[in-house]
Amino acid sequence: MLVLALTGCAARADLPSYGAVSDFTLTDQTGANFAAEPTLKGHVWVANFMFTNCPGPCPRMSSQMHEVQSALAGQDVKLVSITVDPDRDTPEKLAKYAQFYSATPGVWYFLTGPRETLNHLGEDVFKLGPVDGTLDHSTRFVLVDRKSHIRGYYLTSEPDAIKRVIDDAKALLRQPA
Repeated sequence: MLVLALTGCAARADLPSYGAVSDFTLTDQTGANFAAEPTLKGHVWVANFMFTNCPGPCPRMSSQMHEVQSALAGQDVKLVSITVDPDRDTPEKLAKYAQFYSATPGVWYFLTGPRETLNHLGEDVFKLGPVDGTLDHSTRFVLVDRKSHIRGYYLTSEPDAIKRVIDDAKALLRQPA
C-alpha cells in the first residue's frame, strides 16, 4: 500500500516543463516594485491574469485562488494575480481587491505595470494570450516550480482544476530545491 502511495506521489511530481519564466518587474498592490527575482525564485507559485472590475470569471477565479491560498497556508507557495487592465487597476484598487479576497500579505501579490510588460508576460512568457486592452484573458492558473519553470496549466472552469493545482503544488514542494 505504501509503495502505491509513493508511486502516485512520484508520478504527480513528474510534471512536464512548459518553459522558464524570465525575470520581470511590476508594481504590487502596496505600490512597491515587485521583482520576480528574488520574490518568487526558490518558491513554488501560482499565477493568473484578472482585472478588478471584471463582471465575468475573475471573481470566481479570485475565490479559487483564495482556496489555493487556504489549502497551502504555511507552505512555501506564493500566489500572483496580474491585471489585464493597468489603466484602471491602480495599486490602491488592487489593494482593496486583495483585502476583499483576504489575500495574505507576502503570499498573494496583485500586480500591475506597463501594458507592454503585461502583454509580454501574457503572450510570450505564460503563453496565455495578449494583454492588449480588450480585457479578454485566459481563465487558466499557471503552476511554476522553484526554478521558475512552468509545470502546469489549469482551466479554472473544470471541476477538479483547483484540487489538481493544490495537489501538484504539494508534489513540487516535496521535490528538492
